[in-house]
Amino acid sequence: MFCTISALTRIESLSNHRLVGLADGRVTFRWRDSAQKNKQRLAQLPVNEFLRRFLLHVLPRGFVRIRYFGFLSHRRRASLLPRCLELLAAQGRVDADIGRMGNDRATPLWKCPLCGGPMILIERLSAVEARLRSPPSGVLCS
Repeated sequence: MFCTISALTRIESLSNHRLVGLADGRVTFRWRDSAQKNKQRLAQLPVNEFLRRFLLHVLPRGFVRIRYFGFLSHRRRASLLPRCLELLAAQGRVDADIGRMGNDRATPLWKCPLCGGPMILIERLSAVEARLRSPPSGVLCS
């Protein structure tokens, strides 16, 4: 069963075994339909569109993909991370008040790897803004 899916905006973790075929300028690949209990389906896209969507997931040079799972997953982090800190504090592996500390820290949260000075948050970028900005060209330590 082939279905063209115009709503498919991303191709997640595409590996060679998911590629089914290439014919008449169209790529056929398997994908999981999460709305239908992760049932596997086939989709066909023109080569140009397939490559465009695939290349959206290629990171710029110097960037690393980070995936959170387990107690750091987005859905469960708020409840499980404090619990992990409690358990570590009970064993004496981490300070008991580490989870409750605010911005009045005696030690900085981040230190510069070059000079050891405190790093200060200047601006938060959305994912789109971070993608459009290039990394700084020089060392800015004072």
